Amino acid sequence: MCLIAWNWQPDKGLLLLANRDEFYARPTLPLHRWPDASVLAGKDLQGGGTWLGLGRGGRLAALTNVRDPGQFRADAPSRGALVADFLRGDMSGSEYLQQVRPQATAFNPFNLLLFDGECLLGFESQGARTVSLPAGVNAVSNARFNTPWPKLQRLTQALRQHGMPDVVQPQDLLPLLTDAQTASDAQLPDTGVPLETERALSAAFIRTPDYGTRACSIVRVQGHQARFWEQGFDAAGAGSLLCMENT
Repeated sequence: MCLIAWNWQPDKGLLLLANRDEFYARPTLPLHRWPDASVLAGKDLQGGGTWLGLGRGGRLAALTNVRDPGQFRADAPSRGALVADFLRGDMSGSEYLQQVRPQATAFNPFNLLLFDGECLLGFESQGARTVSLPAGVNAVSNARFNTPWPKLQRLTQALRQHGMPDVVQPQDLLPLLTDAQTASDAQLPDTGVPLETERALSAAFIRTPDYGTRACSIVRVQGHQARFWEQGFDAAGAGSLLCMENT
């Protein structure tokens, strides 16, 4: 998962938009109900975890990697397990982060977003830092929470304008996630990858010959009720729009 933005209003619930960017060759299952747990999520068949999902009672977890090539280790465990383990369990977000914090450096750098039905928390593995997330619109990509990358700023601005609907119309929100506009070179961050790659990755919706946005997701949580939409993509283009509910 490489781009997440959300509007959280404690009295109205949570509306979350996210894009998962990955190599097209990496085997993946689309959004489905896991047979061994009360979880709605896609599944990374290589690592066994997931990037975004729903659990019982409106529990939600999502993860982004941190783009830092110098810190990458090929033998590190899959970060997707952190999402899956929270969704399968019943710990509060703060309890779960207490468990994650001592082992955070075992993984490649990541950001973790947790919603336990009551509290919304962020966690940055670099520095093992818990992030207090205020009500309203916030976001995270492949740097620290709310780092003002151009695609993050465009998405959060559009989400503020959209507001917090009681009924979500996915056709109104998917265009925010399929925005393929790239940033100017002057706006690009320097994350240690070649300039041409930095340009391609600056779009909310990424499309290169072997890597790109694999899933656009919309999640609406209201109390213990949640609805999850996922539009899948592969190298050939878009798949069908899936919609599932969890309680």
